[in-house]
Amino acid sequence: MKHFASLACCVFVVACSSGGTAPPQPAQSTSPTNSDLKRAVHWMRNSAEFQAIVLQTYSLAGQELRKSVEGKKPGTWAVALDADETLISNLDYEKELVELGQDSTDELWVAWVAKQAAEPLPGALEFLGLIQELGGHIAVVTNRRDRDCPDTRANLEASDIPFDVLLCRTDDREKEPRWEKIEGGTASPGVPPVEIVMWLGDNINDFPEMSQESRLSSPEAFGDYGSRFFIFPNPSYGSWEANPFD
Repeated sequence: MKHFASLACCVFVVACSSGGTAPPQPAQSTSPTNSDLKRAVHWMRNSAEFQAIVLQTYSLAGQELRKSVEGKKPGTWAVALDADETLISNLDYEKELVELGQDSTDELWVAWVAKQAAEPLPGALEFLGLIQELGGHIAVVTNRRDRDCPDTRANLEASDIPFDVLLCRTDDREKEPRWEKIEGGTASPGVPPVEIVMWLGDNINDFPEMSQESRLSSPEAFGDYGSRFFIFPNPSYGSWEANPFD
């Protein structure tokens, strides 16, 4: 794990796709069948298990955050979060796809984003409040495209989701360069250099030096999960779809 330069006490929310994918878009040729999507969406919308896992993840992240920033000067650190299926939920959009019996298209996705209707996941607002209470910055690093950033910003603000930095993507889906901007203090005017102390996301690519190839590694490769990395369940879409079924 490489270390970035120390930065000022801020929590940054890193939106959609830890280097990972945004909600299903036409470029994903491996998207699940509508029947598969229906089962995944049903579980995420209607199961007690999904809500329990999300609340548990945010609770554990909060406990670890308190420990990890003890003694750190306020304004010198940040938390990076993905947006979709980490901070906000697109399940209403995916439910619409199921009801329409079709895959996502660019036109449908843009229309959904324009509604600014994605809602916070359970526990998200409480966790973000803790970041602010402890003196951190919130950085949202998402793989929603730059064209979607104005509506995404408006959606977060309408949902009372606080953030110091919102970074969408241009052509590069990799999040590492954007994390480096945050730590280097060039991500947003007025935001100083900070140390990212924790990452949250729903995709393996939302975490430094992790990828789908990590699944072939030893358990030690996942040693940061539960301390610095916290991952949320998303069986509806993601970089995992391209993995071979064996």
